[in-house]
Amino acid sequence: MKEWHKKWKAPALVVGIWFCILLTAFTVKDDLFEISKNLAIFSALYQHINDHYVEKVDATTLMEHGIQGMLGQLDPYTEFIPEVSVEDFRVKYIQTQYGGIGAQVLVNKDEHIIIAEIFEGFAAHRYGLCVGDEIVRVDGVVVEGKSVEEVSHLLKGRPGTIVRLAVKRYGNTEKEFAIARDKVIQPNVSYSQMLANGIGYVKLDKFLSGASEEVHQAIANLRKRGELNGLILDLRDNGGGILQEAVRIVNLFVNQGEEVVTQQGKVHGDDFTYITMQKAFMPQLPLAILINGRSASASEIVAGALQDMDRAVVLGNKSFGKGLVQQTYHLPYNNMVKITIAKYYTPSGRCIQALDYKHKDKTGRPLPVEDSLMSAFTTKNGREVYSGNGIFPDVVLQKGETSAVIRALMKQLLIMDYASHYYEQHGHITSPRNFHISDGEYNRFLNYLSARHFSFQHETDDRLAQLKLAAVDEGLITELNTDLQTIQRKIQYSKQQAVTLHRDEIKLQLEKEIVARYYYKKGVYELLESRDSGIVQAHRILEPSNAHFYQAILSGQDTFQVIGKPLLHDTPLQMVTE
Repeated sequence: MKEWHKKWKAPALVVGIWFCILLTAFTVKDDLFEISKNLAIFSALYQHINDHYVEKVDATTLMEHGIQGMLGQLDPYTEFIPEVSVEDFRVKYIQTQYGGIGAQVLVNKDEHIIIAEIFEGFAAHRYGLCVGDEIVRVDGVVVEGKSVEEVSHLLKGRPGTIVRLAVKRYGNTEKEFAIARDKVIQPNVSYSQMLANGIGYVKLDKFLSGASEEVHQAIANLRKRGELNGLILDLRDNGGGILQEAVRIVNLFVNQGEEVVTQQGKVHGDDFTYITMQKAFMPQLPLAILINGRSASASEIVAGALQDMDRAVVLGNKSFGKGLVQQTYHLPYNNMVKITIAKYYTPSGRCIQALDYKHKDKTGRPLPVEDSLMSAFTTKNGREVYSGNGIFPDVVLQKGETSAVIRALMKQLLIMDYASHYYEQHGHITSPRNFHISDGEYNRFLNYLSARHFSFQHETDDRLAQLKLAAVDEGLITELNTDLQTIQRKIQYSKQQAVTLHRDEIKLQLEKEIVARYYYKKGVYELLESRDSGIVQAHRILEPSNAHFYQAILSGQDTFQVIGKPLLHDTPLQMVTE
């Protein structure tokens, strides 16, 4: 029996291999047949609609809607880029420069196009445009009712070409501007500064082309100002960008040969491990990384890799949870497609993807990754970290939820409008670090809100309306009417008191908006240096006198035993050791 087994073992193995090869071939053949069949059906359907539908159809629009419908079954990151949008795509995801006037616009509730931000030093700034200006026409085209993307496309063009704008300021008579477009460069690093005790601060907004070199240069410039004892890298609200730039940024702080991130896809050729290739620039510099719920993709690679290596303390709130990699491919006639090709994994082996786009609920929304699929991994020092739900920080900061009144003030552009009026009436203000809204000025703002008949809808209003409908349906409205009216009055009173209850929050938003008029984005960061709890806490952790605390977090010790109280008395912290 043993001889028979030996005799047939090798041939059986060969037969098994050939069976697998044939099975794979038939599977591939079946896939190709299905693709060919469905393409033939789609092509015939498209042709019949174009030839026979009772009304004339726009064949291109019809096809684009069909493509979007198909991609909509996948994930929001897989997208078709038509030829007309290719340049905008490059500006958004790859390049940091474009031809334009150097301004951002938004659409207000009346569908008017309003300038929301002016970039210092570029055409819009030099020609005297202001935040709050309403753009009425661009090169004779009326823009009311158009989307931000449509207006942005009209404003962009080759540097040196002229764009003619009709603008209203504060609702006054139109004014014409003939503006020569600039080559607008929006850096990845929007701000860097040396804080007290030799702690550097770098705000990285995105990971587009050149991001790693900008971070490198920002650190080099900080070193020229004096001894650098630590660095805060702020990745809050950074939605990511180019994966390779993230790898290079990690390489600034860890030496050659370290695994940063691995991507794994369906196709073996899409698998790749990214390893640091250069000698580190600052391998011993203490690091603090700031993240929040809008830190995604490349931001999570940097934060996750440095956390897994126990190379940096991560502070803030749980990140977005985008663990997917996209690749662009060229299509015929200068179109493109961006496709999710892989998931990525941090050095500990975790994938931080938070939503499962393969499984969706009845409304088509992707489901969160199931708790049972979340696994524990360990950092170099043995701290536990988890997959399936973004990057969880080592130090969790109190999450500042934006109040309903602030959201309403921002949405109705009342803070922006008041800042514009303030700017018009005041020739200058003190430096951003020292600028504060006085109580008298805040009272003037409240009078302004009253004159504008400011009101807002609270979530409780919606719940009360639902309760009233339920009471009517069940025949209880007469019995409950007095109580419902009492609740309504209390809700109204609560909303009236909101501008007092959230006074400090509103004042800070006003101060930021006013400072931006005079000192632009850099001024806002200067204002926040001593008022942003994330920056203040990160600074405290990195101070040389707190080196034992910094090391305790990275070694996995109980942080409450190290410092027994929150770093700031007025900002409660929850210390978490992963």
